[in-house]
Amino acid sequence: MVDAVTDRPATPTGARPDAPGREIVISARQVGKRFMSGGVRATSLKERLVSRRHRHSKEGEAFWALRDVTTDIPAGQTVGLIGANGSGKSTLLKVLAGILRVSEGEVDVQGRIASLLELGAGFNGELTGRDNVYLNASLLGLTHAETDALFDSIVDFAELRHKIDDEVKHYSSGQYVRLGFAVAVHVDPDILLVDEVLAVGDEAFQRKCLARIQEFRRQGRTILFVSHSLELVETVCDRVLVLRNGELVFDGEPATGTELLREQLRGGRPLDAPAQQSPVQPTGVSFRAEDGPRMHFQPDETLTVEVQLEVAGEQAQQIDLQAVVVGAQEMPIWVMSSPGTLTLTPGSCSIDFVVPALPELQGAFAVRVEVSDPTSGSLLASCRFPDIFSVNGRQPAGLLAVPYDVRTVE
Repeated sequence: MVDAVTDRPATPTGARPDAPGREIVISARQVGKRFMSGGVRATSLKERLVSRRHRHSKEGEAFWALRDVTTDIPAGQTVGLIGANGSGKSTLLKVLAGILRVSEGEVDVQGRIASLLELGAGFNGELTGRDNVYLNASLLGLTHAETDALFDSIVDFAELRHKIDDEVKHYSSGQYVRLGFAVAVHVDPDILLVDEVLAVGDEAFQRKCLARIQEFRRQGRTILFVSHSLELVETVCDRVLVLRNGELVFDGEPATGTELLREQLRGGRPLDAPAQQSPVQPTGVSFRAEDGPRMHFQPDETLTVEVQLEVAGEQAQQIDLQAVVVGAQEMPIWVMSSPGTLTLTPGSCSIDFVVPALPELQGAFAVRVEVSDPTSGSLLASCRFPDIFSVNGRQPAGLLAVPYDVRTVE
């Protein structure tokens, strides 16, 4: 979020105080990271000597991958880093891991870090998997004796016992990553930095990786988690940071942050916009409980979805109206329709859809408003708004709690 007067980052939307009573283990203060683009970096002594002779060679231009990022992360939190490609997510993780030095600002990290950023970065292709386990573990801070004790567990987790004495240059990319992940998660870290590693490997191994991360979470480890899977971020993370062009624009609830990013990726345009222009246009939605405006609800509570409309022209308009509640990946959850044709006078108006008792749902939801012609049924206007509400159901997983019986058949 950029202040219109100063053109400097304003306070991130949704910013909230640190978790009370928890030690701050990661602190970033006005962190900036600058790279040089357009220039050619010398990669050998000869190139360095030649470049010194050409004083008038064109210099690269400065590019800020991060600018003025400030945040505190307390012990035990799982924090998601999300944003469009090039927003600075991976750069921020590398700065926090100590892989990159900051160009400005300060970073303070307390505790042992395991970085799942570039898995197998320390592997030597000419060495066997066995030798690389010891090499990579030493780079992550384990002694030879500690690696001895963990070796069988590492190999079993990677499911590579049949390949462990082969040179890793003969491994597939999936086997390479599995071995790197297995070593990294056995380091016993206080802080775990994870960058898209769950996007690799087969589905069974992805589930194993996620289960290990969830185990770290239950143990109270601090986790920073980068992923393009927003549904996964909503499931795994307690908090989310949204980056845009290297700046922190949101710090708060995962469901709100992921919805903000979805709207950003859509460029702020409504979804499913019809070809024709309607004199009746949806302009907004809001959510209320019996005690007033609210974003978070429990099952059995009353939810009122208020749809705001604008009627252009000088004549009354007749329409059919629908409010479609959508979940992850725009999946329709339920549809609320006007009981008959609505006659709306010019100007602003609002229509309430009231749900007397919310079902046993789990997740965050948005609303798409559709205006239709009552005679032909054709769609006149459609807008999916970024505003969201969440329902905190009691089921441990899944969207709905469905009653069922379990019977043993003999």
